[in-house]
Amino acid sequence: MRNKIIYWVATLWAALGMTATAMVQLFHLKTKTDFITPLGYPDFFLKIIGVWKLLGVIAILLPGFPLLKEWAYAGFFFLMSGAIFSHMAHGDPFSDIIPSLWLLILIVVSWYFRPTDRRLVFAHH
Repeated sequence: MRNKIIYWVATLWAALGMTATAMVQLFHLKTKTDFITPLGYPDFFLKIIGVWKLLGVIAILLPGFPLLKEWAYAGFFFLMSGAIFSHMAHGDPFSDIIPSLWLLILIVVSWYFRPTDRRLVFAHH
């Protein structure tokens, strides 16, 4: 029961964070896109990752589709670790890295504590 609670708390917070940042990116909310575009990414890239985030949120929240969930978790991991390293390479203060780091932690915790019915099952030969 404890693991299930940890999973759902981490998953729902991660889904909320990914959805919120996706909306910022898709609708170009200026105060937040000003936080991302100085890293050197073109504006159209924001729309691409915004769509990826929304699709990933749907994938991790829907029941079933364990392979799709693995891809979504991997995508989230790459997006957030890429964001962290982009901010570090740009010389941004640690406070600018915290949101991406927090989402990365939530994604890893969600993935680690996911219930058996949300995991890939490999056949043993």
